[in-house]
Amino acid sequence: MLTKRIIPCLDVKRGRVVKGVKFLDHRDAGDPVEMASLYNEAGADELVFYDITASSDGRSIMLDVVSQVAEQVFIPLAVGGGLRSVEDMHTMLMAGADKVSINTAAVENPDLIRQGADRFGSQCIVLGLDAMRLPDADPVRWEVRVRTGAGGGHTTGLDAIEWAARAVELGAGEIVVNSMDADGTQAGYDIELLRALSEVVTVPVVASGGAGNPEHMLHALREGRADAGLAASIFHYGTYSIAEVKAYLSANGVPVRPI
Repeated sequence: MLTKRIIPCLDVKRGRVVKGVKFLDHRDAGDPVEMASLYNEAGADELVFYDITASSDGRSIMLDVVSQVAEQVFIPLAVGGGLRSVEDMHTMLMAGADKVSINTAAVENPDLIRQGADRFGSQCIVLGLDAMRLPDADPVRWEVRVRTGAGGGHTTGLDAIEWAARAVELGAGEIVVNSMDADGTQAGYDIELLRALSEVVTVPVVASGGAGNPEHMLHALREGRADAGLAASIFHYGTYSIAEVKAYLSANGVPVRPI
């Protein structure tokens, strides 16, 4: 049986790890290189590094910080933020990333997904999906947002579920879906969004946005059918350790990699 993955997320802004609520009001959480080392030792299954304002600032990702983080971890590292071309992807992979995550650039140029998959393999290409519920939609729908590092981001008019399915057809090998409504609230993942997504795509789905305790992660992995749970606040500020989360999941019948 495949184990479920527990993934800490480093949202990096101006060289520091930060965490906000619904992409706003960021507060400092620490040094990304030090935190990467700690998570590597703590039993994380993977690590995600997002340069959260690279796209909204119109600049390239912080290569030096990525390289330093990569030197500290011996688990898969996914890197995203401001990647606009196959050359950008190659640069990140050469810097030590195992996967590259694209969001804004993929929406603006969907063929970038295919180009990346053809060059590096689908296993390297992660679709970052920032999704916001559309108020009063019946049935419920979610819209894709881009350039979200500076706040609510830009509307796209794209249906999140339809876009995810198309991205997989183009070659995306994994989807990290972040509920913008739940992000940083620690009130639980958007289970309905996860389940809707998991029902239409054939690649692993990583739940992001809203983790406040191990039970939330259990619901995401079980009811939401996610393949992995990503969290930031509960790990960064010591509310729960990775070991505690894995112990809880294991006790409730979810297969996880032992620490």
